[in-house]
Amino acid sequence: MKTLIKGATIVNEGRQFKGCVVVEDERIAEILENAEPQNFEGDVIDASGCFLLPGVIDDHVHFREPGLTDKADMESESRAAAAGGVTSFFDMPNCVPQTTTLEALQEKFQLAAEKSHVNYSFFFGATNDNTNLFPQLDIHRIPGIKLFMGSSTGNMLVDRDEALERIFKSTPLPLMAHCEDTAIINKNMEEAKKGYGEDPDVRLHSLIRSEEACLVSTTKAVNLAKKYKARLHVAHVTTAEELELFTPNQTDITAEVCVGHLFFSMLDYAQLGTRIKVNPSIKSPVDQFMLRQSLSDGRIAVVGTDHAPHLLKQKEGGCAKAASGMPMIQFSLVAMLELVDQHVLTIERMVELMAHNPARLFEVRNRGFIRKGAQADLVLVRPNSPWTVTPDVIESKCGWSPLEGHTFQWRVEKTLCNGHLIYNNGQVDRSYIGQPIAFR
Repeated sequence: MKTLIKGATIVNEGRQFKGCVVVEDERIAEILENAEPQNFEGDVIDASGCFLLPGVIDDHVHFREPGLTDKADMESESRAAAAGGVTSFFDMPNCVPQTTTLEALQEKFQLAAEKSHVNYSFFFGATNDNTNLFPQLDIHRIPGIKLFMGSSTGNMLVDRDEALERIFKSTPLPLMAHCEDTAIINKNMEEAKKGYGEDPDVRLHSLIRSEEACLVSTTKAVNLAKKYKARLHVAHVTTAEELELFTPNQTDITAEVCVGHLFFSMLDYAQLGTRIKVNPSIKSPVDQFMLRQSLSDGRIAVVGTDHAPHLLKQKEGGCAKAASGMPMIQFSLVAMLELVDQHVLTIERMVELMAHNPARLFEVRNRGFIRKGAQADLVLVRPNSPWTVTPDVIESKCGWSPLEGHTFQWRVEKTLCNGHLIYNNGQVDRSYIGQPIAFR
């Protein structure tokens, strides 16, 4: 089967140009700059006025399956991914059971092979005592090992120094670390409860899960990585101070920032309340500004989502009771394109952060670029095509978004996953199943 995508502005590897892409079966067969193939026989997609980008690789999602499927599952969230131009995802281990055994890891692959509409892989979760399993992990099948160096959803905290040393010393794979200091957070929560009751208002969340808590933990992770020459990827960096720990364009110690921390600041609690309660917390406008600045100076390597759905009833309460996490995967690409329009970064750099760099840093095979012979994971987006986020367009099972009521100027028109038109102007092909991602 052949498909010709013609008339688009192609954005890839630091440049943009008018051209055509020929897809044959699952792969990119040809890329033509300022030209069209002669006597083409096959399906034709007229992409005039659109930008053709490599499909987004989201390195950080929580699809909640198995065990937490009241709020999300692989089918619903991979559908949301397809609708947002995300063609590959790496899912986190804090589900039920936790992905901290080889059996649990295999179960997730089996579930995805039945249910995921886009390409998939899964982080293995580190605990205080499972480093003996690290040598048995298939380095060609998973992106890395997830390490919670601070309390978050799922009680997977690794807090013993000897365990941390062992993990950094023995990992055969990249470590992706959630960095918050639990002792600092607990002390801040105790103080807040003294002054504001057992469930302090969500506007205090950024003071409880504070800048200091992030900086102390991230500093520790970076120092351990340097000590043991481990490959470290720090998840969801949120503070200006943490950014100082990263060297531009380094490949051994890298940082991710999430769309929510770029799009919101703590001032937005007044309007959105617990809908933007996440861990680590949304921080100050100064932190938000510095995170945005760092997108272009090399200190931030990847933009992910930390897509983490909850039912709205689970988001009720304040700092102590409301669940932390928000669904973002369906709207991450259009949100970042809005930052492009605001001149926060270029569209070429956005593609680097959301497709090229996740592929490079995790050594994804044959994805993340528009190259001849690569898997045809592609997304067509149209500028100057305003639409508003309303509940009826939300594909995530939880049924809500912190972006409801927001009008975007960019629209995802089509998503191709392995050459298959998985999303087309509002419709997801629910019959299609993605592929396991290969690494290294």
